[in-house]
Amino acid sequence: MQQKLTKAKVKISNCVDFYPESLVISQEDRVKVKLFTAGVNKRSQNSHHATTRIEVVQQYLEEIGRLPAARPSGTSVLSNYFGYSVQYVMNITDIDDKIIKRGRQEYLLEKYKTTVDISQLMSDVSSAKDLYVQGTLSSTDPEKNAVRERVLNKVNASMESLEKNIKQNPNQIDDHKTAVFEGAKDVLLEWLDAAFLKSVTTIENEVFAAFASKWEEDFFSDMDALNVLQPEVLTRVSEYVPEIVEYIKKIMDNGYAYESNGSVYFEVQKFKNSPNHTYAKLVPEAVDDSKALAEGEGELVSNVAGEKKSPADFALWKNSRPGEPSWESPWGRGRPGWHIECSAMASAIVGPNLDIHTGGVDLKFPHHDNELAQSEAYFENDNWVKYFLHSGHLTISGCKMSKSLKNFITIKECLEQYTASQLRLVFLLHSWKDTLDYSSEGMQTAVHTEKLIREFFLNIKDCCRGSANYPKWNEEDLQLQASFDSAKSAVHEALCDNVDTRTAMLAIKNIISAVNVYVQQVKSRKALVNGQLLKSIASYITSILRVFGVIQSSEQTSFGWKDNSEDGQGVDKEEIILPFLDALSEFREKVRSTARSIDNPAIKSSILKECDLIRDEKMPNLGVRLEDHEGSPTVIKYVGKEVMMREKELREKLEKEREAEKLRKKEEQARAQAEKDAQRKIPPSELFRNGPDQDKYSQYDSVGIPTHDKEGNPIPKSQVKKLQKLHAAQQKKYDDYLASIASKVSLTEGGDKQQA
Repeated sequence: MQQKLTKAKVKISNCVDFYPESLVISQEDRVKVKLFTAGVNKRSQNSHHATTRIEVVQQYLEEIGRLPAARPSGTSVLSNYFGYSVQYVMNITDIDDKIIKRGRQEYLLEKYKTTVDISQLMSDVSSAKDLYVQGTLSSTDPEKNAVRERVLNKVNASMESLEKNIKQNPNQIDDHKTAVFEGAKDVLLEWLDAAFLKSVTTIENEVFAAFASKWEEDFFSDMDALNVLQPEVLTRVSEYVPEIVEYIKKIMDNGYAYESNGSVYFEVQKFKNSPNHTYAKLVPEAVDDSKALAEGEGELVSNVAGEKKSPADFALWKNSRPGEPSWESPWGRGRPGWHIECSAMASAIVGPNLDIHTGGVDLKFPHHDNELAQSEAYFENDNWVKYFLHSGHLTISGCKMSKSLKNFITIKECLEQYTASQLRLVFLLHSWKDTLDYSSEGMQTAVHTEKLIREFFLNIKDCCRGSANYPKWNEEDLQLQASFDSAKSAVHEALCDNVDTRTAMLAIKNIISAVNVYVQQVKSRKALVNGQLLKSIASYITSILRVFGVIQSSEQTSFGWKDNSEDGQGVDKEEIILPFLDALSEFREKVRSTARSIDNPAIKSSILKECDLIRDEKMPNLGVRLEDHEGSPTVIKYVGKEVMMREKELREKLEKEREAEKLRKKEEQARAQAEKDAQRKIPPSELFRNGPDQDKYSQYDSVGIPTHDKEGNPIPKSQVKKLQKLHAAQQKKYDDYLASIASKVSLTEGGDKQQA
């Protein structure tokens, strides 16, 4: 739905200049924008939620201009809205310290699995656990310490299970080994890697390439499942090593880098001293952050003293050691540093200037600041990137979602519980630049939002089936049109203001509420709705949701979701089956009406029960919802089988949770009552002599109130008064208990006398 908005101004939070700066569409309808998103790092299985938020967010921002013709499937966020033509380049990081280490570990583990026997495995796991403990005990980070505890608990559990299973099933050794490899994998990987580094064995580059390629495919599979657009250009570090080498050579020729022991380092101070350059534009206060600088250099770094002129200098090229991939270069065999990859590959595609660069907020320093420095050192300019846009962190239970902290949820796991539309909605309902905490409450909000929108479309379809063709507009129609115009303006203003999807979605919800009120008012008068107006509103909302990637259908003449099971020829099931559903519904209604006039209660009940069975069981299994309303025809809604089954599962889940909560409260009340009854039975003289406080005191008075503490010192008078109050309270409870016992005895004796 590309808008003719040639003078529109789109304000974007530009991290380079620290204030919202306007992107202005020129008088030409199509302006080419060069956009690059920082490396997708493929070192482990499955994309997790945080990575996906970055990709979805960058799509929202990237598509500040993708033209309708470029993606006819219609999953652009602002592509069809402001009319930019975007050249979108994505980087795949397949050479990186973490990838190298993880790829090497996985390779070593697979080799180890084929040679080790069960007894050696048990011994090695014990050694691996000891090494892991030694390597992590010095950590003072509470989150990392919590990870260590979880890892060790998992290892211990797997070993205990192994010993038990060997005794019970000594012939199923392979199954036992597999379980141990799964439970002790984290500690075995580190142990195998440490043992390998003592050797001088080499590992071919192809091993690391295959490792990264496997998870790249998995990543794009997850993105496809979420309806995330693929880039025009995909650059992999391993495919651009020659270009990276030439890029580094020019930086050296310009005087901003030096070679040392086969590695090449960027000389930060030399760059800072240049009158034409500025270092750390994004986070200037972090230039002396040694921890951030060390993390930016990676895990596999040289420990040779004096190799770098300054701790702030960063590697452009690393001299490869055994067990690391390597390529030829003027400085010997080695591999690219982390920061240089984005600069070299983006420059190879888009040239000396980049309009928009996106990524996660945690990449600001040192990664993106170093990108800026080395790129501007290469081009000898001071504006390599015009707009640097960073999406906020995704947290889980308040902690950053991270593979290293093992507190993440994968996309596949998420899609087992929720739809792709619901996941996109949870992102849309929050600002892209702010932190988003993943929680069940947040996802339920997205679920309810999706249901609200789905029900809106279903209700509009039902209303329009019986609406008048081009009726004369009345005051209600005019008021709804005014609300519609206001909603469209609100959506437009929100998208112009830093791509504020949260406010845009609020405007969508408001017009849906206005439509619902309108429909109720018209139906209450037994009148017909203005079908053309309702279709216009529904079509507009659909077009915005297509822009947001929530609705995947590219059919511009319809509105709402399409059944996922529609065939590849574009046949709309709803249009085909609705006439049959109308006939069935009409017949069912006549049967129900006839049944109500039958005098025989058993026959009447049996017929009505069968009619209800069609509504409650038969039709939902076919994706159809029938809604009976007293005094009105039955409403037919073709929802789709998948959605109906999800709704049914959700209802059953909520019902189980309610029953479980009732049981929990009942057990809690019973436990509290039992504790209260037990407390009543304690004689006051024994209150402080036994129980949890018995070790606090050494002497007591005649009624059992403590007079001396455990060291033999007299208890202060103020504390004695508190103890006396507790004793008096217990005396009352105990007296009540004795009275209740006496009452029961009296009732029992009275009953015995009556029987006698």
